[in-house]
Amino acid sequence: MSVDDLPPSSASAVTPLGSSVIPIVNKLQDIFAQLGSQSTIALPQVAVVGSQSSGKSSVLEALVGRDFLPRGNDICTRRPLRLQLVQTKPRSDGGSDEEWGEFLHHDPVKRIYDFSEIRREIEAETNRVSGENKGVSDIPIGLKIFSPNVLDISLVDLPGITKVPVGDQPTDIEARIRTMILTYIKESSCLILAVTPANTDLANSDALQIAGNADPDGHRTIGVITKLDIMDRGTDARNHLLGKTIPLRLGYVGVVNRSQEDILMNRSIKDALIAEEKFFLSRPAYSGLTDRLGVPQLAKKLNQVLVQHIKALLPNLKSRINNALFATAKEYESYGDITESRGGQGALLLSFITKYCEAYSSTLEGKSKEMSTSELSGGARILYIFQSVFVKSLEEVDPCEDLTADDIRTAIQNATGPRSALFVPDVPFEVLVRRQISRLLDPSLQCARFIFDELVKISHQCMMTELQRFPVLQKRMDEVIGNFLREGLEPSHAMIRDLIEMEMDYINTSHPNFIGGTKAVELAMQLVKSSRIPHPVARPRDTVEPEKTTSFASQIKTRSFLGRQANGIVTDQGVPTAADAERSAPAGNSSWSGFSSIFRGSDGQAAAENSLLNTPFSEAAQDVSQNLSTIYLKEPPTILRSSETHSEQEAVEIQITKLLLKSYYDIVRKNVEDLVPKTIMHFLVNYTKRELHNVFIEKLYRENLIEELLKEPDELAIKRKRTQETLRILQQANRTLDELPLEAESVERGYRIGSESKHEELPGTRRSRTETNGNGRLHM
Repeated sequence: MSVDDLPPSSASAVTPLGSSVIPIVNKLQDIFAQLGSQSTIALPQVAVVGSQSSGKSSVLEALVGRDFLPRGNDICTRRPLRLQLVQTKPRSDGGSDEEWGEFLHHDPVKRIYDFSEIRREIEAETNRVSGENKGVSDIPIGLKIFSPNVLDISLVDLPGITKVPVGDQPTDIEARIRTMILTYIKESSCLILAVTPANTDLANSDALQIAGNADPDGHRTIGVITKLDIMDRGTDARNHLLGKTIPLRLGYVGVVNRSQEDILMNRSIKDALIAEEKFFLSRPAYSGLTDRLGVPQLAKKLNQVLVQHIKALLPNLKSRINNALFATAKEYESYGDITESRGGQGALLLSFITKYCEAYSSTLEGKSKEMSTSELSGGARILYIFQSVFVKSLEEVDPCEDLTADDIRTAIQNATGPRSALFVPDVPFEVLVRRQISRLLDPSLQCARFIFDELVKISHQCMMTELQRFPVLQKRMDEVIGNFLREGLEPSHAMIRDLIEMEMDYINTSHPNFIGGTKAVELAMQLVKSSRIPHPVARPRDTVEPEKTTSFASQIKTRSFLGRQANGIVTDQGVPTAADAERSAPAGNSSWSGFSSIFRGSDGQAAAENSLLNTPFSEAAQDVSQNLSTIYLKEPPTILRSSETHSEQEAVEIQITKLLLKSYYDIVRKNVEDLVPKTIMHFLVNYTKRELHNVFIEKLYRENLIEELLKEPDELAIKRKRTQETLRILQQANRTLDELPLEAESVERGYRIGSESKHEELPGTRRSRTETNGNGRLHM
C-alpha cells in the first residue's frame, strides 16, 4: 500500500500534515523513551486493544505491508509494542525501495532489513523480560519501521485480553492486562483502536467495553471489525459499520484478515489486500461503504485522525513540556553544584550560616521576602502571644474568685490568736495578697515557653532548600539553635521567678495607685448597705452582756477601722472616728501606709485590755455550789470552722479586705504584664537574634568539621544525575517542538496552507464534528 493508491484529494490533503506533525511526535516519543516509566508527558498515539486472537496483529501487519509480528495459537503480544511507522521517499531511479526496522533498545541503533529477524528480536526481547512461558510485562518494546509504503502513524500494540491464565501467567492475568491497557488509554492524548472480530457479538466486545471505560463519550475511539469474511451466511456487518449498533464519533472500519491457512502458505499481504478488495466488491451489503472498508481506508483514517488529534493537543503539549522543564530546572538548581575544594567548602558553609541568620532576623522583624498573607507569622505571632494571650488572660483573672467570705473571715480570726480582735489585723491581707501574686508565676513562665516554641518554629522555617543537600549540616544547625534557644530560656525563667518573688517579698501599701484605708472603709460600708444583707444577732462575748448589744454605728466608734494619729498611737480619750483619722493622717498621703497601720489598735486600748485581764479574781466561794451537780463541757471538734452566719461588722471587714486585695493585685498585675514581655524579649528573643551568628561560627565553622558537614548522601548524587538527565531530555524535546514547520503551526490554528477553505470531512465521521466556525477553528 502506498500513498499513490489513495484518492488524489485525500493524498494531497493528508501528506503535508502527516509529514509535518507526526514525525515530530515520533521524535518526541524517542526522546521521552529514554526516561522510561519516569516520563510524565503523555504524547499523542494510537493504542490497539482487543481480545486475544481478535486479529490485532494481522491489522498491524496489513498497515505495514510486511510480516514481522510473532504468531501462534496462544497469546503472542506479551509486552506493549510501541510501533512508529515512518514514511520514506521512494527511490527516484526506479529501483526497489528499501524498508527496514530499528529497535530503540539497541545501542547503537542498527537497521534490520530482514523482517523475519525483526520478529525473532521481538520474541527474544519479550522472553528476556517476560520469560518464555507466556508471562506478561508492561515494559514496552520500541520499534520503528521505515518504508515508502506506509503513512506516518504512531501505534501501541497492547497484549490481548485473556480470560484463562496459561503457563506462568498469574491467576489474575485478566485484571492485570486490563489495568495495563487502561494506563495507556485513560490519557486524553491517546486514540483507541478497538479491534473486534465480526463473528463476535458487538455488544459483548471486550475492546469496546474497556474503551468505553476510558472514553465513555466515544470521542477518541475508532472501531475496527475484523474477519468479515467468516461471518455466518446471510449476515453482514453493515449496521455495525454505520454505527447503528454501538455508535462511535470516529466511526468504524471493516477489514478482512489473512487466515491461518494464508499465513502457513506464505500468502503475501499484497495478495491479501487484493483479495480483500474483491471480497467487498462481491458483497452488495457493503455497497456505498467504500470509505469504511479495507486496510487502505483504515490507514488513511488513522493518519488523518491522528494528525487532527495532534493538532488539537499541540498547544497543551508545549505548555506541559515547558512547565516540566521549568520545574526540573528548579529542582536541579536546588541540588547545587559539587564543591570539592576546602576553600570552596568553607565559603559555602559561611554562606549558609549568613543566609540562615539573615532569614531568622528578617522573620522576627517582619521583613522577610516570603511573608505570608494568609496567616500571622514570625514576630507578629510573638506580639499576639504577649497582647492577646498573656495580657488578656491576666486581665480576665479576678483575685477574689477563689476566695469566699468564710475564707477571709477565717483568715482574720486566725490572725487574732487567742484573743478577740478589736481591730482587723494586717496579717490576713498580706497572706492573701501573696497567694494571689504567686498565681502570676505559672502564666508568666508559660508565656516564655510559648515564645520559645515560636522561635523554634521560626528556626525550622528559615532552613533553606539548599540545606537539603547536606542533612548532617541541617541536623547540626537545628541542634545548635535548639540548644541556644534553651540557654536563653533559662535566664528568662530565672528573671521571671525573681520578679514574682520581689513582688511577694515587699507589699508596698504606699504605692500611689493603692486604694488606701479611708476610701476602702467608705466603699465597704456602701457595699454592705446596698447589699442589704440580713444581720444576725451578734454572738455574746464574755465582757458584754446580751442585752447591751450595740448598733453598728457605735461599734465603729469603739473598734477602730480608721487608722491612727500621725504617731500611730490612739489617744487615751478613746477611739477616734473616721473623720478624726483622716484629719490625723499625714499631709499629702490619703492612703494608708499598710494594712497594720490601718487596723492596729492604740496603746491606751491595749493597756486597758491588759488591765482588765490582770484584774484579780474574787476568791469568795459559795458553799451552796457544792450541792449542785457537776457541769461537763462538750469537747471541741477536731476541725473548727467559722460559723455560717456573720455580723454586719464582719461583712464590712470582709469587703475591706477584698477591696484592698483587688487594688494591690491590679498594681502587681500591671507590673507583671509590663516586665515579663520585656524580660522575654531581652533574655530570649533579642539575645538569640544578636548572638546566633557568633554561636554558629563557634560551633560549626571549624576546619575539622567542614568536610563532614558538607558531605552529600549517595542518593542525592543519584537524584542530581537523574534530574540532570531529565533536564537534558526536556530541553531536547523543547528544541524539537521548535522545529515544527510553519505549515504545522497553521494547521494547529485551523487553517490549511495556501487556502482558507474549511477542512474536509474525515471519512466515517459526522459533518458536525469537522466543520469549522466562522474564525476557521476546527470543532472536535
